[in-house]
Amino acid sequence: MCLRSRVLLLQWLLVAGCPRDTFAFTEEPSDRAAKPDAFCSWILRAQPQGARKEGHSEFRLRVEGDPDNYQPGSTYRVTLYATNPAYFRGFTLIALKEGRNGEKEEDYAGTFQIIDEEDTQFMTNCPPAVTESTPRRRTRIQVFWTAPSSGIGCVLLKASIVQRKIISFQDEGSLTKRVCEKGKPFITNKPLLDCCACGTAKYRVTFYGNWSEKLHPKDYPRRANHWSAIIGASHSKNYVLWEYGGYASEGVKQVAELGSPVKMEEEIRQKGDEVLTVIKMKAQWPAWQPLNVRAAPSAEFSVDRTRHLMSFLTMLGPSPDWNVGLSAEDLCTKDCGWVQKLVQDMIPWDAGTDSGVTYESPNKPTVPQEKIRPLTSLDHPQSPFYDPEGGAITPVARVVVERIARKGEQCNIVPDNVDDIVADIAQEEKEEDDTPETCIYSNWSPWSACSSSTCEKGKRMRQRMLKAQLDLSVPCPHTQDFEPCMGPGCSDEDATTCMMSEWITWSPCSVSCGLGMRSRERYVKQFPEDGFACTLPTEETEPCTVNEDCSPSSCLVTEWGEWDACSATCGLGMKRRERMVKMPPSDGSICGAEVVEVEKCMMPECHTIPCLLSPWSDWSDCSVTCGKGTRTRQRMLKSPVELGECSEELEQVEKCMLPECPSDCMVSEWSEWSECNKSCGKGHMIRSRMVKLEPQFGGDPCPETIQRKKCKIRKCNQGSDERKRRKKTKVGSSGLCPPNTAWSGWTDCTKLCGGGIQERLMTAKKRFKISQLTSCKDRKEIRACNVHPC
Repeated sequence: MCLRSRVLLLQWLLVAGCPRDTFAFTEEPSDRAAKPDAFCSWILRAQPQGARKEGHSEFRLRVEGDPDNYQPGSTYRVTLYATNPAYFRGFTLIALKEGRNGEKEEDYAGTFQIIDEEDTQFMTNCPPAVTESTPRRRTRIQVFWTAPSSGIGCVLLKASIVQRKIISFQDEGSLTKRVCEKGKPFITNKPLLDCCACGTAKYRVTFYGNWSEKLHPKDYPRRANHWSAIIGASHSKNYVLWEYGGYASEGVKQVAELGSPVKMEEEIRQKGDEVLTVIKMKAQWPAWQPLNVRAAPSAEFSVDRTRHLMSFLTMLGPSPDWNVGLSAEDLCTKDCGWVQKLVQDMIPWDAGTDSGVTYESPNKPTVPQEKIRPLTSLDHPQSPFYDPEGGAITPVARVVVERIARKGEQCNIVPDNVDDIVADIAQEEKEEDDTPETCIYSNWSPWSACSSSTCEKGKRMRQRMLKAQLDLSVPCPHTQDFEPCMGPGCSDEDATTCMMSEWITWSPCSVSCGLGMRSRERYVKQFPEDGFACTLPTEETEPCTVNEDCSPSSCLVTEWGEWDACSATCGLGMKRRERMVKMPPSDGSICGAEVVEVEKCMMPECHTIPCLLSPWSDWSDCSVTCGKGTRTRQRMLKSPVELGECSEELEQVEKCMLPECPSDCMVSEWSEWSECNKSCGKGHMIRSRMVKLEPQFGGDPCPETIQRKKCKIRKCNQGSDERKRRKKTKVGSSGLCPPNTAWSGWTDCTKLCGGGIQERLMTAKKRFKISQLTSCKDRKEIRACNVHPC
């Protein structure tokens, strides 16, 4: 008898001679009657019971050219392959209409054609499916697929493979290819089903940006690359934030073009009961940094039976209107439970509001507005994602959605693993408060110091901020929490459980020559839970030596005077001391020794409630539209004024950099006009100017740098005397120079750069009368030289 086991080795065992009912393709709950298999649906329901490897990036299903659309009736080559050194032994390949479950013959789309009968064949008990002819090690198979007739919509090509006992199934990204009918692209026929899960579930979504110069080198914007603030929500199926084939709302447009989430958040909150949680994460500048430098941003959100979908978006900038995100991701399972983990690689999509084709294309509004669509590698030759072979775009981000807790009675039949159940219980025990799901709060602030400095009873306080009240009919609990406490030394618990900052850098040495002292400090980040003062040191000192050989020629100073009183009566303050110069340096230089010294001082702890501050706001827009500028963010003081003055900063300013501003060409003033290049008759003069700054970043081009104008000194002499005429004729008619004359060499240029002048003269090799030489029309020539900018 063939192997009877719960470990599925995939459909290729069927071809090897074992009947299908020998294997448990689906593990049905014991209290539910098993349904008879409908057509080929057992392929889709098959669940692996053996080892299963996450990711399966070594196996991939590809349609030749990686198209996103198919032409009805056209034939395409489909390849299933493994990257070296991986291989597979068996496989199954199907083409399913999107949204169908494979229970009927009409659920399948198009037809396959066998290329190599020694490698592939149609499955005998499921005619639309292709499988291997013989089980053996292989790294690639190919078949033809003829697309269905018009009107089918989107089709999912799904593959499953087996490599020994490691089984990969169709629902994993690299083994599924989605193509839509040309002319009707991106219209999702995926039905949004009603959710049958009970209770609520809490999730954490984490965004990993992979858009970097290493992975996407073409035209990568080095200076201003970033991800905008992430905005999204958990919502019902009656609300759509964005979707392929739909039009971008004004909120989506502002995220896509400006990176601003304000309008999008306003649109989400206007949906009322259709939204359960607003999802927000801060912007990331630059777009990519190693995880050991900057943690990936994350946010938590909740879902319930009616609001079980999750959507979000973020802009990659700079770009015309390009984004990534999830649209209506359903976290409710068919088994009436909640999805445990979702991992999705993301490629950018176009919001249809701007027609730019490069990262830094100038604004070019799309009129009329187009539908939202994914970018492809064949969109435009100038696109940073262009590939003449039509290959897939390398993902620019990955999003991970993980369930971290469940609340209320759960009604799903398929149980989770033990670790998952324990994690849920621990989370419920941790969150025993009665905060309604419709009240969204920030985390509690640290406890303040105790209001009592003695063993008399006092109190301490913590606060949280109400971020959103999704149902106004349900009251939200208090935002302040008080508890009793006593002063230091009145508790048996350890008083040193306080959180300290890192040490700041050492101060300069106290002397400019010889042996002195230096110090460093740290501060208390969080006081102990019992209200005690922190006993850990906040200051350290150590000896320091500067210039051991103190020269007698250096300046001599007196000893330091006494320290002034501390500027504060409690807590942290400043103190000051002085000394005098007794003898300045002998070489007449200025004495470099410090004569005034200021340092921090610590007085007895101020027994007041510390500053309670709101979270920092988002960074403002850059103060300039190009080049270097600044941006700011603020926070608010929330503790009462009567508790004391708060010295914490309420505003921060940092530099920001946008694309460089255009720089026009700059030229010098015109030089004086040169002498006329003719000694008589008509000639010309020239003047020049030099280029001081070449145009940059699209600035105005340079104007002309050389000008000429006509000049006329005097008329050339023309005697009527026959003797003069004969002499001219003898020397040469029409003002020609006499024989045995030649031009001298050109003089040195009057300038080394920026436009100068050279001249040369006519010279005679033997003596001529002056009248003979002056008959030459052009005894002197002038030309421009060294016109290049300095």
